[in-house]
Amino acid sequence: MPRLILLAAIAFVLYILFKRAQAAPPHKRRGEFIKLALGIAVVTVILLALAGKMHWIGVALTGALVALRTLGPSLIRFFPLLATKLGQSPGASAGQSSTVATAILRMQLDHESGDLSGEVLTGRFEGWRLQDMERSQLEELFSYCQREDPDSARLLDSYLQQRFPGETDFGTSQPPPPNNGGGMTRKEALAVLGVQEDASEEDIVAAHRKLMQKMHPDRGGNDYLAAKINQAKDVLLG
Repeated sequence: MPRLILLAAIAFVLYILFKRAQAAPPHKRRGEFIKLALGIAVVTVILLALAGKMHWIGVALTGALVALRTLGPSLIRFFPLLATKLGQSPGASAGQSSTVATAILRMQLDHESGDLSGEVLTGRFEGWRLQDMERSQLEELFSYCQREDPDSARLLDSYLQQRFPGETDFGTSQPPPPNNGGGMTRKEALAVLGVQEDASEEDIVAAHRKLMQKMHPDRGGNDYLAAKINQAKDVLLG
């Protein structure tokens, strides 16, 4: 009887983990299923060991593999040489980018291509990347933003205009915020322009000019992001 209760408890936990993996954002789903598979492997090994059907060496090897899978990313971050051997450059960057964050969204703008990408920070789609979401999901998210945080709705509207050019049925009539620097911190302004804390006035002006070439409404850009870029420049140059 105790064994049946134990097996039922294990099955229940594995079911919960499976449902959690299914509900994870698409870009995290693979990792969740890997964790689930490792969990099943560990449970299987423990049960076999308790039943006397597996040598302790097998148990040790399983534990080592699980530890390697868990600690591998940390080892790569802390040991640059290991990262190089594995073909990963710890200091590599995909290119300069700007970041604009609201209560619900975090958006990145690639300076070279002008492409927008983003992640949902809260709500039903927390952790999801915008590029992984279907149109119906984006429409639901847009409605949520309109209800909960107009600034997030404006930011999402910027992404939608780029992803679905020429379409206006998302409710894209949000006005840009006033360009007075209010509400934006220096840290946020640095992130918007994609410059460092020690950036000179010339660096700030150059970053602003480059971004405006991508985002100015007269050049096919976006009102909201253009206003944010101008706002960031005003905050940094005071």
